[in-house]
Amino acid sequence: MSEKQSSSKEPELSGQQLLKMLLELGPIAVFFIVNSRSGIFYGTGAFMVATVVALVASQRLWGRIPVMPLVSGAFVLVFGSLTLILQDELFIKMKPTIVNALFCAILLGGLMWGQALLKFIFGEVFNLTDEGWRKLTFRWALFFALLALLNEVVWRSFSTDFWIGFKVWGVMPMTMVFAISQLGLIKRYDAGGER
Repeated sequence: MSEKQSSSKEPELSGQQLLKMLLELGPIAVFFIVNSRSGIFYGTGAFMVATVVALVASQRLWGRIPVMPLVSGAFVLVFGSLTLILQDELFIKMKPTIVNALFCAILLGGLMWGQALLKFIFGEVFNLTDEGWRKLTFRWALFFALLALLNEVVWRSFSTDFWIGFKVWGVMPMTMVFAISQLGLIKRYDAGGER
């Protein structure tokens, strides 16, 4: 048993995974920097451009765009355009609530229909049992619901600068901590190893 455990692969970040993370988090960092210097409307425009650049880079580097960044990117472009055209920051502030609520609904809907949809997204990265995929999908659905709720509370209760800072210094670290906290589940339900 100990020999099998020592030979089983530990989940770890590769250079490619770090590059993917940079492409996914880079646009929000651009949004934060440009907003702090020039305001939310310039920040929104820069966010939209950085999002398109990240999606194109993903397509060129890996031959495809991951589903979650693609959906989020589409919402950035739609809500960013509404923000700029109507000169109303409400739209860009609502975008995270809608995207996170949508991801939550899709994941929970999949579970209701007997499908752990994260398996289709991360099946190339992790090899989990069906129970592991169900639990991981449920946990991420709840996390997306929490993010949607937090976004609503923060943008409605605090200044725009605070909201943007919260996205960078609150949501991004929370997401990383949550993802890392799931490594135990991933290891426990690894279909190639013992539980």
